Amino acid sequence: MSSQDDQQQTTTAGNGAQIDIAEGIDHQVAMVMDLNKCVGCQTCTIACKKLWTDSGGREYMYWNNVETMPGGGYPRNWQDDGGGYESAEQAEDDGHLEYEEGDGTLPTQEDYGRAWEFNHTEVMYDGSDEPLRPEGEEPDWGPNWDEDQGGGEYPNSYYFYLPRICNHCTHPACAEACPRKAIYKREDDGIVLVDQERCRGYRYCVEGCPYNKVYYNVMRKRSEKCIFCYPRIEGEGAETEGNFNLNDGEAVPPACATECPPQLRMVGFLDDEDGPIYKLVEEYGVALRLHPDYHTQPNVYYIPPFAPPQHSEDGESIDVERIPRPLLEELFGEDVHEALDTIERHRDRVRRGEESELMDLLTTNNPAQQYRLEVFD
Repeated sequence: MSSQDDQQQTTTAGNGAQIDIAEGIDHQVAMVMDLNKCVGCQTCTIACKKLWTDSGGREYMYWNNVETMPGGGYPRNWQDDGGGYESAEQAEDDGHLEYEEGDGTLPTQEDYGRAWEFNHTEVMYDGSDEPLRPEGEEPDWGPNWDEDQGGGEYPNSYYFYLPRICNHCTHPACAEACPRKAIYKREDDGIVLVDQERCRGYRYCVEGCPYNKVYYNVMRKRSEKCIFCYPRIEGEGAETEGNFNLNDGEAVPPACATECPPQLRMVGFLDDEDGPIYKLVEEYGVALRLHPDYHTQPNVYYIPPFAPPQHSEDGESIDVERIPRPLLEELFGEDVHEALDTIERHRDRVRRGEESELMDLLTTNNPAQQYRLEVFD
């Protein structure tokens, strides 16, 4: 892969803890999503699309999407497309191997899902008794095609929702794949952006990202991606596109976070030791990266999901977990076992009437605790 100045540096928090962020980055913004709160309503998806991707060659893009696990996801079977690094050592080496075309796979339009034309005119204006349905060829895939299907068999079927955005990785493979160095991390907060002036649409970044969160705009001939709603974080004001209903100078979290009905997202800085991100990731170790085996070190983290126990044929609850641990380990790595056990221990504390800072963090609905974006100058 092409060389980039993104070697890792170690930052020491006030309590002496060591936090790894990319070289040259002052502070790393991060997000934690609690999968136990996600109801799959897609409000975050619509909020993001209305702000950033509703026209101009972006119609097929969902910078934020919510997919059902287990399932194919968006784009279809993205976990099989390759990209990322072979090892942590390769990711942290500033002299990466040269990226070669074919190291990853470019999803097809069918994998993303083509837009469907519906019989709106007949149903809504011509008085037809036909149900609303796609016209033309029978579709066989689209975003959320396998929503709520999941796995297992009755009465022990299971699924959970997985919201995904760009992970704004410490070692972004998309940046390493770009021969023009058009993708970079902002020094202030580590947000990964595409320089639209330098980008030439080679799409190596699309191949290189193992999470398939970089998209090609066929109208503009440029790559585009989630920008972590940085105009909102910068508080540029109510008149700024994508920053409506804000006061000048007020830092506001990404729209996917603020518009979420169950408020499952926390936003702050990884190196803010008093913030929820640091506590959940570093102190308690219950917020985990998606596919740590890709070695890009994502800065979006997840609280792994719980589910009711399985049922016997007689309908009685039995002491068997409904969501298989191997599935969770495949997604979140081997640390998922300790994370789930830690959460369960703290749940037991609360049941006994004891206090638990961890449970307070996971159940708060106080925006001041959920979002800490103005702690650094």
